[in-house]
Amino acid sequence: MPSTLPDGDPAPPDGALPGDVRAQVGRTPFSVYVHVPYCATRCGYCDFNTYTAAELGGGASQASYARDAIAEIALARRVLGDGELPVQTVFFGGGTPTLLPVGDLSSMLAAIDDAFGLAVHAEVTIEANPESVDAQALIALRAAGFTRISFGMQSAQPHVLAVLDRQHTPGAPTQRVAEAKAAGFDHVSLDLIYGTPGESDDDWRASLAAAIDAAPDHISAYSLIVEDGTRLAARIGRGELPRPDDDVLADRYVIADEALSGAGYTWYEVSNWAKPGGECQHNLAYWRSADWWGIGPGAHSHVGGVRWWNVKHPTAYAQRIADHISPGAAREYLDPQMQRVERVLLELRLRSGLDIDNLDDGGRRQLAAEIDAGLVEPGVTESGAAVLTRAGRLLADGVVRRLLS
Repeated sequence: MPSTLPDGDPAPPDGALPGDVRAQVGRTPFSVYVHVPYCATRCGYCDFNTYTAAELGGGASQASYARDAIAEIALARRVLGDGELPVQTVFFGGGTPTLLPVGDLSSMLAAIDDAFGLAVHAEVTIEANPESVDAQALIALRAAGFTRISFGMQSAQPHVLAVLDRQHTPGAPTQRVAEAKAAGFDHVSLDLIYGTPGESDDDWRASLAAAIDAAPDHISAYSLIVEDGTRLAARIGRGELPRPDDDVLADRYVIADEALSGAGYTWYEVSNWAKPGGECQHNLAYWRSADWWGIGPGAHSHVGGVRWWNVKHPTAYAQRIADHISPGAAREYLDPQMQRVERVLLELRLRSGLDIDNLDDGGRRQLAAEIDAGLVEPGVTESGAAVLTRAGRLLADGVVRRLLS
């Protein structure tokens, strides 16, 4: 099955948080993630917690999903108390959220607003596959309150899309961008993948050019990761396709950074570029360790240093909701040291950089070596933040390990 959940301590049946954690609610920005675990087909590289109709089995359905999610939203309000907690960002991800009727999506968003209240100018994002929406659906989504939309483009080359088992035609994503803008979305994003077996440098340049020509205000570019248990991994294991080469992936990243920077996009996270004001505020909340509640099967949440995750399968999730039991499967408490480590891991990926107060004495000494090696920008003492160079972004995991060792 796709995706696995981590180990942890059992979550309480009522979802209650420790008193000291609940007392912190509202001290940091609050967001909501809604996981919609349905897809029309499974892409060969996908390891997300998603299900096609054939994989879903009995006991849960797309038709009842909005009702169950709204019940968890009500649980979230009870657990977090009745204090003022305006939602700064909402993100509907998946899966393919736009497989659900717009009315269901609208009702879930309205339930979040009713329970907590959306902050003024709240960012409300929905992911969509290009083939799962049309111009009229985009107009309806915008009218329902969605302000940002992210389309899975992956590539502009037919043979690359075929290896990834993507269903849309190469021109569909760019057409959807134009339709989303016409519908009045404030922000539009395209997601790309590089390093697919059979993709050349020129293929990648063509995909970047197509994305840039569509003129979204945000573009993500992720290296292909071959996950165990996926159809792509099986094909590579049988020798049908070559495994992505790390040096090729590095070259593709440089190609992307040069093309996107030249077109007026600025990197603000290792794999994300945006025009001014186009940054995804929801993802920034994750990277800055803000609080959020994750709704739906397998969704993760984080509040006040406690992280928990829901039962994985939609059937188990629906049964928990029907039994008036929290869908939380397990949780963990992040002590101050764990929180510090996570801040180093996440903040170093950002253009705004890592606050060096999060480093211990050994980490600060190592930081000087990273600057000398050309992996961290100079001037850390003046700014108080460590920012990766392009070379550092390519080797970010190694920099993090050395700073924490």
